[in-house]
Amino acid sequence: MSETVCRARHRSTAAPDALLRVIAIASLVLAPVSAFAQSRDADQALEDLIPDAALDNPESWALDTEAAKKPAPDPTTLISPEALPPLTDLPEITIPWPDEAELPKIEPLTPDADIGLAEEQAKAAGETLNAALPDTDSDTVAITDAAIAKVSDQVELAFPPDVVFPEKDAVVERFKGLSSLRTLDDKDDNLAQLTRRARQDIDLLQQIMRLHGYYDSQVSQTLSGMDRPAEGSSQGAPVDVEKVVVRFDVVPGPQYTLAKIDLGDVTRAPDGPDLRAAFAMQTGDPVNSDTIVAERTKLDLKLGETGYAFAEVGEPALAIDHAPRTGDLTLPVTTGGKYTFGHVTSSLPDYLSSRHLERIARFDPGDPYKRSLADDLRQAILATSLVSSVTVKAREVSPPTTGTPGTVDLDVSLTKAPQRTIAGLIGYSSGEGFRAEASWEHRNFFPPEGLVRFRGVIGTREQLLGATYRRNNFMTRDQVLSFDLYAQTRNTDAYDARTASFIAMLEKQTTLIFQKPWAYSIGLEVVASSELPAATAATTGRTTYFVGALPLRGAYDGSDNLLDPKKGFRIALRASPEISVQSGVKSTYVRAQFDASGYLPVGDRFVVAARTRLGTIQGTELVNIAPSRRFYAGGGASVRGFTYQAVGPKDVAGDPSGGRSLAEFSLEARVKTGLVGGAVSVVPFVDVGAVGEGTLPTLRGAKIGVGVGVRYETNFGPIRVDVGTPLNPSKGDSRIGVYVALGQAF
Repeated sequence: MSETVCRARHRSTAAPDALLRVIAIASLVLAPVSAFAQSRDADQALEDLIPDAALDNPESWALDTEAAKKPAPDPTTLISPEALPPLTDLPEITIPWPDEAELPKIEPLTPDADIGLAEEQAKAAGETLNAALPDTDSDTVAITDAAIAKVSDQVELAFPPDVVFPEKDAVVERFKGLSSLRTLDDKDDNLAQLTRRARQDIDLLQQIMRLHGYYDSQVSQTLSGMDRPAEGSSQGAPVDVEKVVVRFDVVPGPQYTLAKIDLGDVTRAPDGPDLRAAFAMQTGDPVNSDTIVAERTKLDLKLGETGYAFAEVGEPALAIDHAPRTGDLTLPVTTGGKYTFGHVTSSLPDYLSSRHLERIARFDPGDPYKRSLADDLRQAILATSLVSSVTVKAREVSPPTTGTPGTVDLDVSLTKAPQRTIAGLIGYSSGEGFRAEASWEHRNFFPPEGLVRFRGVIGTREQLLGATYRRNNFMTRDQVLSFDLYAQTRNTDAYDARTASFIAMLEKQTTLIFQKPWAYSIGLEVVASSELPAATAATTGRTTYFVGALPLRGAYDGSDNLLDPKKGFRIALRASPEISVQSGVKSTYVRAQFDASGYLPVGDRFVVAARTRLGTIQGTELVNIAPSRRFYAGGGASVRGFTYQAVGPKDVAGDPSGGRSLAEFSLEARVKTGLVGGAVSVVPFVDVGAVGEGTLPTLRGAKIGVGVGVRYETNFGPIRVDVGTPLNPSKGDSRIGVYVALGQAF
């Protein structure tokens, strides 16, 4: 509302009587004629307002008022601000003017979350698309004559050709392993995803460069292999992401070097120079994070192996100074003093005694403390299969003094594992027929580590019932004392034997956890066997043999793996002096067998493996040797393609008769494939074997088997499936042999 209009309203309210008079006159003038017949007996208030004189002569009555007697005002004064009274003289108006009022602040509405997200995504997509398309106005300049390193078909790194950059290969390899662009072959990728990954990889490259000490490196990224939409068009042709090539141009810049190295307590230790030498980095060396981590590990290992039982090596910290392009390295080290081993204390002395654990340990009280020996003890206790978890913790018994190391005991905390096992096995083979085996064992029936096992076998060609007592880690580490008593019947193509045996053995073993180069065994064997050679089963009776033997074995294992060797060699020699008595005839002889195998890797995916086995029985004629103790060949661990005992001399009925000499040779190629992540290998092989009645091993009458196998690599060793066929079979030999087992054939 304007000021003029407000003042006009004020003037109207100042003279209500005059206004009413004007209204009354107008009503009289404009009203219909019937108005003059108005009653003169009206209400007194109306009479006061319009008297009877006004009815008789309205015009005279209207001109007789005070307002009519005053001259008419100048119209200009009604709208002139100067002629109007001040605003403060308007007591009737109490509402403030609009320009003086304080209006309340209007709060903005909370944006809808989905709308906001959509706006951000649209904005990001637009920026990404603009950044992705080639731009002729871009300041990015590719390195001229760059040295290109291909990361994949669609990703490449470019380096200046004239810059010495020794870490280039390491940078490329690490980028290959971490780059998000390596997944560009995904059909679901689009241009926006590609450029997002490219931006991530720029940051990744810069981080990798910093790891190698290049803190001022420059990395730029360009894309090729796509067309930019035509000028003014809203949408170009779809971009084929699989044709896009992302190139990163990397300018290393100067490499930062170490200005200071702080190794904490190392320099104050008694053998400080030796400890400092374990950390090979020196001032002036490049600031390489990988090298720092590797040298930290070496220093920590050195401390743990030289008696520092409680040494602590913290995390390295780098302070980079960009002006001189140097870095200060701080590696907090607390040595804690030197110690020697004390005693081993078991938390379960009635289960695995402290004395037994000290026997397992590879150290004696008073030996310098070595962290690796403490960890070795933990691994050896786990290998007993009697515990599910082991914790070995050093405890200070006496502190070190000047010139004298302290002493620490090892507290071993044990958690029992299940001690009993019931096992079963059912199988079939062409040479052995059906066979079912079951066993029950208690691995700590006589603590510590006194195993008792009962086992039984029911099969087409074998029945057995036996009991075994076995003491692991007997007297010393990995030495086993065992006693085995069993009764067995066995019916093969060569003989039918009913045997009762008792065997005592002391042996130094190699295991999957601790593969040892040297192993040995010495034993005592007492056998009573009633046997019937296959050729005389229908014409003669059984012969009972009483045999006493002292089996001896020594072996060296220089291979890299017990179940799946890829390099190295193995040799073993067995000798068993024996006395045999049958039908009052006493015979003495020596059974000897030599085994050797070698493994030669050719590249990363090919291993050539070879094996030989030579055996002889010296001292008596073949007829004086029980058929069950003669040499035979054929089968999955001998000449594949032939059944068990099928290679060698045969009697008039065509059944194997065994011999006094044995010669076997095998050659196979173990070729890794790319199947199942490289877990599958193909193994072609050839085996040759011969058994002779004489004592000198020869290849006269040798049988040859060839075939191919498949190996499936698992965490516990390869599963082997071999299929072989004989090249020169005899009458009655099977044409195909299939062999399934765990581990390589040799």
